[in-house]
Amino acid sequence: MPDYPGNPGDTLIFENDRVRVWSMTLAPGQLFDFHQHHHDHVVLWPEAGLAQAQELGDQEWGLTQEARPGFVLYRTVGHREPLTPHRIRNIGEDTVTHYVVELLEKSPRAESEPWVFNDRGEIR
Repeated sequence: MPDYPGNPGDTLIFENDRVRVWSMTLAPGQLFDFHQHHHDHVVLWPEAGLAQAQELGDQEWGLTQEARPGFVLYRTVGHREPLTPHRIRNIGEDTVTHYVVELLEKSPRAESEPWVFNDRGEIR
């Protein structure tokens, strides 16, 4: 498999030896192309948004995130291998920005685990 960018956002806004924080801003219909997550991470949606994700090799956009203000997701990537490359697009009517906080220390788990999130949104 070819290498895909490991940046899960369009702008790096903070970094130290333990965390890296990215923002991703998408206009209506805008796409953020294929990338991979190499670290466990938290995604924060300060405002409402509606986005879809598509994993590499899938014909359909199989995952929809419907965020209300304050939606928080956590994903264990694990230390064995990065997540399957995926891309995301804004399917809402407004420009949205969300933030990805990468935890740079080695994951305590070997394998990836499903998303965990609060009650301010949903993943379908």
